[in-house]
Amino acid sequence: MIVINARFLNQKITGVQRYALEICKRLPKEIAGEKILFVSPKISDSKVFNPDINLIQIGQFSGQLWEQLDLPIFLKKNKNPLLVNLVGIAPIFYKNKIMALYDLAFKHYPEWFSYKFQKSYNLLIPLSLKNTKTVVTDSFYVKEDIHKTYKIKKSNIHVVYAAPSKIFHQMDLKRESFFLTVSSIDPRKNLKRIIEAFNLIKSDYKLVIVGSKHKTFSGLSLEENLLNERIIFTGYLEDDELIELYNKAEIFIYASLFEGFGIPPLEAQACGCPCIVSNTTSLPEVYADSVEYCDPHSVESIKEKMNYLLNNHPRRVQLKKMGQLNSKRFDWDLSAKKFENIIAEHIL
Repeated sequence: MIVINARFLNQKITGVQRYALEICKRLPKEIAGEKILFVSPKISDSKVFNPDINLIQIGQFSGQLWEQLDLPIFLKKNKNPLLVNLVGIAPIFYKNKIMALYDLAFKHYPEWFSYKFQKSYNLLIPLSLKNTKTVVTDSFYVKEDIHKTYKIKKSNIHVVYAAPSKIFHQMDLKRESFFLTVSSIDPRKNLKRIIEAFNLIKSDYKLVIVGSKHKTFSGLSLEENLLNERIIFTGYLEDDELIELYNKAEIFIYASLFEGFGIPPLEAQACGCPCIVSNTTSLPEVYADSVEYCDPHSVESIKEKMNYLLNNHPRRVQLKKMGQLNSKRFDWDLSAKKFENIIAEHIL
């Protein structure tokens, strides 16, 4: 038996949950003769991505307590099968596991996160890594960071890229005069500088910000004098609404300070929207020459790139074509097959 920690089915879909969902949708019902069992806390039926999956709901707790108490008890009762942990810390003392870790922002920038979150991650992630068979991450940038930070052998860290989901595609919609950014409302996404840069641009463009606050992150306050009637906060949107915005936006901007992969610009590219992306961490690895790069620490750099694309239609057309080609380099089917092979290699 292979157990998938399906606690992520209880969570809102952001980058890591989408990664877990897309991989799990494509895994076969068994690998190397071992059946796959999804194990979760109690969830609503609407959260199950496929009614045919082998899912059981166990335990009395939820959240971290479920993961550290209920799940290990279940595993021990079932002869300690291989556990695949795609989101979160994983049971820290359970050794027969594969653990996904998408970035080390909590380690390098603890101030971006709530006190409880960063303390628990900085205490428990090193223990969980010590007690894991192998680690999966989403870019070579993060692989190198995990190796340097936690002294894990590179041969024991596997890179499995994310991808844009197939639902993100170009539609026959008219582009409208607005910049779009999609992210959690948290400090690392750099919304304050994006807004400051936008306010320096003289145009009739609007700025649409999609995302919601989350208890994981430290508070982000935006001074009232930064905001104006041309800035629209939509909150969290379901995928169908998001696809429409990607297809209507003239320019997508992602001036994030730190990313392990960074899926939203790929989604925008798949929808034919030209992108401005930060020149830092994993983003140049993922986006190569298919975007305009900005320095996320410089309001002036962000403003210049926004102005440049706003006033340069030929470059937008070029980036649209290059972006769509870039988005096709990444494919969930290929990533899921690679993940399946990693699981097969580590079955006892």
